[in-house]
Amino acid sequence: MPSPATAPANANVAQASWWGRVKNLVSLPKRQRLRVGATPCDVAGQDNKLRLLHYHPRPQGLEHKTPVLLVPSLINRHYVLDLTPGKSFVEFMIQRGFDVYCIDWGTPTDEDRYITFDDVVDKMLGRALRRVCHLSGQSQAHVLGYCMGGTLVAIHAAAHPEHIASLTAVAAPVAFDRAGPMAEWLRSGHFDVDALVKANGVVPWRLLQSSFQMLRPTLPLAKTVNLVDRAWNDKFLDGFLAMETWANDNVGLPGEFYRTYVRDLYQRDLLQTGQFALAGQRVDLRALCCPVMTVAFTIDSIAPQECCAPLGDLVGSSRVERVLFDGSHVGGMTSGPAAKGLWPQIAAFWAGTPGL
Repeated sequence: MPSPATAPANANVAQASWWGRVKNLVSLPKRQRLRVGATPCDVAGQDNKLRLLHYHPRPQGLEHKTPVLLVPSLINRHYVLDLTPGKSFVEFMIQRGFDVYCIDWGTPTDEDRYITFDDVVDKMLGRALRRVCHLSGQSQAHVLGYCMGGTLVAIHAAAHPEHIASLTAVAAPVAFDRAGPMAEWLRSGHFDVDALVKANGVVPWRLLQSSFQMLRPTLPLAKTVNLVDRAWNDKFLDGFLAMETWANDNVGLPGEFYRTYVRDLYQRDLLQTGQFALAGQRVDLRALCCPVMTVAFTIDSIAPQECCAPLGDLVGSSRVERVLFDGSHVGGMTSGPAAKGLWPQIAAFWAGTPGL
């Protein structure tokens, strides 16, 4: 039991925490105007809906000449890598002297329904990478792909390795036979990808989002409980709202791109067996000989570590760094522990790989 001297103090702390929660929860509508993706940048190029963002370097100049290209998933917005000041992977790397670019895939509309996998991975990604090299005056770039973006980058790098100084694949599925419940659903005889694409053209974001929510159906309730419990903490609340802003800002996928992604990767698992083709060229991951870092997360229901980690065994690189980080698919890359543990590991990997 607490002593009489400490009991009132504990009661005062509890009361302050309670009133802090109430005050902050009432202020949620005002707080939701929080700016995300606010690190200063210029649009360095456009390709249909795609924008190539070039972030302003730190005032004291660059420490590393080889540029960095960040490639997020097509399903979610790019600013997951640039949430808010102090919680931004982009900001972290700029402060360490890197020249940072990022692809913003944009929002597909009905006219984009026929954009193919080859259009995105061979042409658009290739043009963005060449643009980065041209603007930086370097022949190669470090490329980081996150989630689906990591899969796309691995495929592109294996087919066109000449501009890749290093590849960092974060939570990127490659062994699709081990992709957990998502693979089981998509391989089900009840899932007809051709009918879905024919009916919709651009696959609706609501359909994509609901599939992720079914992986963890109790997550919304858990987040609500956590929000109420920690609402007194201003720093937590701002981070929570930034993440929720991103999580609910989703986009659809061009139907033809989605058809190939589901059919040839999830359903037929052609990538790890060496049978996948990009623009008519067979993709052999052993052709990827640049330094490679694979990052997988311990509690990832979207891209389990079993389907991400095998990339290190499939590539032909003599230098492969494998990281298994404690966290979830999103939190593992955006949390405070990531900023203290994972981000410095990635920065060190790039700094130790100067490129050509």
